[in-house]
Amino acid sequence: MKHSILILGGTAEARKLAEKLAGDPRFATELSLAGRTRAPAEQPVPVRAGGFGGAEGLAAYIRQKGISILIDATHPYAAQMSRNAAEAGRLADVPLIALRRLPWRRLTGDRWTEVASVDDAVGVLGKHPRKVFLTLGRQELLPFEEAPQHHYLIRSVDPVDPPLDVPHAIYLTSRGPFAEADEARLLEEHAIEAIVAKNSGGPSSYGKIAAARALGIEVILVRRPDLPAVPSVETIEELLTWLDHVPVLP
Repeated sequence: MKHSILILGGTAEARKLAEKLAGDPRFATELSLAGRTRAPAEQPVPVRAGGFGGAEGLAAYIRQKGISILIDATHPYAAQMSRNAAEAGRLADVPLIALRRLPWRRLTGDRWTEVASVDDAVGVLGKHPRKVFLTLGRQELLPFEEAPQHHYLIRSVDPVDPPLDVPHAIYLTSRGPFAEADEARLLEEHAIEAIVAKNSGGPSSYGKIAAARALGIEVILVRRPDLPAVPSVETIEELLTWLDHVPVLP
C-alpha cells in the first residue's frame, strides 16, 4: 500500500514538491488548489480545486479519501487555510507538516516600511500623489480606492475585474518568476516611486525587491500573519527527508 498525500498548494513550492512526488512509488499524491486563479499552471499530479468548508470539511475529506499525510504548502499569507489545516489534521488524526519559505530579510540599501495590513499601506503612501507599483493579490486592491490621487501600476496573474475606481491605473497580467533586470526596466519606465507588496519570500518575486534597492525606491511591505505552531520545514529538500522517515505502510 502507498501513503496517500494531500498537498494544500497554490505556491511554486507546492508544484515543485508535487513534481518530486509524482513518480515516487511510495506515494499517491493529490494537490488541492483554492481555485482563485482562473488559469492555474499545469500540475504533475491529480488536482482538486475549491474550498473544503472549513477545518471540519477538510477533516471529512481526509477521512473520505483515506489521506495519510497532510502537507500545508499554501501561501505564507493564507493564514486561515493554515489554521484549518492544523485543526483538520488534529480532527482526522493524520500527521501534518508545513512547508514555509523564509521571508525576505532587509539588506543594506533597502528602503522598507513594514506595515500590518493593506489598509495601513494605503495610509503610508500619504496624501501627495505618487507613482505606485501594486503587486498584491487582485482581491486585496479595493482599499486603494480610498487614495485615488496616486498613479497605480497594478500587476496580477489574472485580470482585475472590475477595475479599481481610480482615475489613474495601468494593469499588467503576468506570472513570475520576474528577473531583477526586467523589474528594474519596468520601474524606470513607469517612474515608480513606491512599491506595495507582501513579504512572500522566495526567489520568484524577489526581483522587484532587488531592483528597488538598486534604484533607491521605497518598498512598503505587508508583514506576514501569525501561523499555527505545527511541524514545519523551510525547503522541499527538508520535506522530502521528512517523508523518507515516514513508516512504510503494511
